[in-house]
Amino acid sequence: MHFLIRRIVMEAVVQKNAKLNVNTVAKKNRIINLVLFFLLSVGAVFMIAPLLWMVSTSLKDKQDVFSLPPKWIPETIHFEKYIEIWEKGPLLSGMINSLIVAVTVTVVGTFTSSLAAFAFAKLRFPGRNKIFLLLLTSMMIPYPVVMIPQFIMFSSLEWTDTLLPLIVPGLFGNIMMIFFLRQYLSSIPDSIIEAAKIDGCSYFQIYYKIVLPLIRPAVAAQLILWFMGIWNDYLAPIIYLNSPEKQTLQLVIASFNANFAIQSDYPLIMAASVVALLPMIIVFVIFQKQIIESIAISGIKG
Repeated sequence: MHFLIRRIVMEAVVQKNAKLNVNTVAKKNRIINLVLFFLLSVGAVFMIAPLLWMVSTSLKDKQDVFSLPPKWIPETIHFEKYIEIWEKGPLLSGMINSLIVAVTVTVVGTFTSSLAAFAFAKLRFPGRNKIFLLLLTSMMIPYPVVMIPQFIMFSSLEWTDTLLPLIVPGLFGNIMMIFFLRQYLSSIPDSIIEAAKIDGCSYFQIYYKIVLPLIRPAVAAQLILWFMGIWNDYLAPIIYLNSPEKQTLQLVIASFNANFAIQSDYPLIMAASVVALLPMIIVFVIFQKQIIESIAISGIKG
């Protein structure tokens, strides 16, 4: 009888301790989540504040920019600068040129990159790994090392002051995309490829009908990130482009900064910057799911 009572008491104590442990763990997790939320909120404020200040400055008058204390919300909102930017510089042609370069390079370059990744991941040919390692080692070469030889080569072809030096190299693929897609393809079973061969599919049919649908999320994510990188590129355009009508959007924004900063016309500069940033914000908002998937996939597959 005493043994039974002791056992019942011990079980009650164990259950009580278990509940206390569960409550303690839940409280710790709640505190950790609150701390993380606070830190992320602070980081978000520091990230968003410059963008909000840029938009606020674009809606101010010249004198209000230097007012103390600074005003985040202007007393009088001016939209005139958003009309004036189209008259002060070739902003429209810059956007068109950037769009031509970004769309052409990402569409064609993504196709060739995915083909190369398929070949390196699933095809068996002599020297496959050596060629792939050679491509990877080219990533270790700093761009300033090849910048002058490339400029001399494109000058001899009379491609300077055209969009060709910005477009043609990207048409043959992107090494980072090839590496990423190859790692992603390595998780696809070879039995699928072998079964398609037995059914009589050619290599291109295997790529187009089987491989491409399987890697479509990874391809979409990499295409978006590559598009954003090309849209924001400044170094290559400033090397090859001279004429204002041939300049990309980033060069036009730099020209706005050089010409109107002397006049302290910062609202005009900020208005042009907002217009230049708007397409990237739209792309991110629409395709943020694919971008987040890209980060998740790179962490799992890589």
